[in-house]
Amino acid sequence: MDTFTRDDVEIIRRETGFNGFYRMDILTLRHRLFRGGWGPELRRELFVRRDAVCVLPYDPWTDSVVLLEQVRVGALDKSERPWLIELVAGLFDAGESPEEVAHREAREEADLTLLKLLPITRYYPSPGGSDERVHLYCALVDSRGIGGIHGLDSEGEDIRVSVWPRTDAIKAMENGQIDNAASIIGLQWLSMHSAHLREEAGAQP
Repeated sequence: MDTFTRDDVEIIRRETGFNGFYRMDILTLRHRLFRGGWGPELRRELFVRRDAVCVLPYDPWTDSVVLLEQVRVGALDKSERPWLIELVAGLFDAGESPEEVAHREAREEADLTLLKLLPITRYYPSPGGSDERVHLYCALVDSRGIGGIHGLDSEGEDIRVSVWPRTDAIKAMENGQIDNAASIIGLQWLSMHSAHLREEAGAQP
């Protein structure tokens, strides 16, 4: 089986089409073909953005998850209610590790302390047109006293934080109330691992 690498893609030209809060590049490229040789020149727009970290906070002592709700511009044209139910999430700042982003965003978005970070996976949410890569975690938390309205005023954030029984969150995912990729992947992972996490958690701190 042929194993292609980055060397099998030739970027002929790369231009910046837009540069604002996010960036859009216009690439002219060609790549090697499975049947051999090189394909034709292709023109593709690439949505360029910093990588992201998403965290599913899980309280193993109460079998609950902490979820966030905020308006999302990407849902405006396709949802009657563009306030989505999501995980803690944020973009990398320069020099940050994924773990540092996770802890920072948990404090900013939910006033939440992460006790233990558990890597789930890394994935490209839409590689056909975006270079974003998501680092997805589950985090053990103590959810007592968690909730309310949070977020940074300087970033215009208005985030409602609430604690859900895990089984209710799973039902919301199954009926389409929770319909974003990171939350779905995280909750499906938790469905497979929650019993083990509860067994391993020990006494509540």
